[in-house]
Amino acid sequence: MDTPHDVARSAERIWAARQAGRTLDAEATIGSPDLATAYAIQRALLGLRLAAGERMVGWKLGYTSEVMRRQMGIDRPNIGPLTDWMLLGSGDAVHERLVQPRVEPEIGLRLQTALDARQAPIDRHTVAAAVEGAHACLEVVHSTWTGYRFNLEQNTADNSSAGQVVVGPRLPVTDLMALDTVAVRLHDGSHNTLGQGVGADADGHPLDAVARLARELAANGLRLEAGDLVITGGLTKACALEPGGQLVGVFSAGGVASITVVVNRR
Repeated sequence: MDTPHDVARSAERIWAARQAGRTLDAEATIGSPDLATAYAIQRALLGLRLAAGERMVGWKLGYTSEVMRRQMGIDRPNIGPLTDWMLLGSGDAVHERLVQPRVEPEIGLRLQTALDARQAPIDRHTVAAAVEGAHACLEVVHSTWTGYRFNLEQNTADNSSAGQVVVGPRLPVTDLMALDTVAVRLHDGSHNTLGQGVGADADGHPLDAVARLARELAANGLRLEAGDLVITGGLTKACALEPGGQLVGVFSAGGVASITVVVNRR
């Protein structure tokens, strides 16, 4: 399943299901593509989003933490684009088309300058110099695949389960090198703790996660652009957001007051 026609047809099936708020069986819909074909489907899916009027605003990193890889049975990270349709503010409700949403707290990094690994080597220090600010975020993942039953390639084709992203306040860190020490707790509306983690759970350091993304994009002739938002991967397991429910991420950095980010579901 690697002809342009097959890739386009797979993307159209995923897009139609997402628009209709339906889920599909991954194997029956796209089979078992190799990773290169999976990314081709992802690019075709992005093309359908852009044709519908959405615009790219950044990237998501999937499975950068061991807790997420273990939860989903995935053995390595992947990436996917973010669009403006996906962005939410703290306290917003997820779109009704997301019929099986799950939530992960993440550190988001906003770039003030472009990063192009084709031009020069990229490491955490290069990334830090390009970052305008770090934000407390909640990624609302949503899989087109029923019950989140997929392998790495099927998940990649489905844009790494990108659904929406709650972009919260800036984290009060004066030194981005300390992002690995940011602590996060995910709880429900009744303050029951659902998961805890730290920034270092994302690829060892959120800045390293972005550096890896820049290198991966460069291998495909792309770069990170000024203004891009990069969410660096879930720091706890992904927890279901039930109808009428609420999930809350509490981020603590530098010994100052915690930052709270909230997402709701009607």
